[in-house]
Amino acid sequence: MPSTTFFMYLGVMALTTYLLRMIPFVVFNKKIENPRVKAFFDYIPYTVLSAMTFPSILYSTGSLITAAAGTIVAIILAFRGRSLLIVAVGAFAGALGCHFILMLIH
Repeated sequence: MPSTTFFMYLGVMALTTYLLRMIPFVVFNKKIENPRVKAFFDYIPYTVLSAMTFPSILYSTGSLITAAAGTIVAIILAFRGRSLLIVAVGAFAGALGCHFILMLIH
């Protein structure tokens, strides 16, 4: 990729990121009291991180079935309040177990 194209992409990304962070400061001059608006702004980072991470999760194992199995195990463990380490190990074990089952079937 030519360096001019790279710097053009970098500039557009930086401008977009800066604008998204500055719009709330420009629009809201005083402290935000509405709990719904506050919750919206509080959850934006988690939403963006999830939107960027989730597609990678589905293609991480090379098989959509094993990735889905690991994701389902992770979601179940997370909703049961387990720690991040337990959720990660459980997702790994779920994907690996599903992979072994698929190997036995085929």
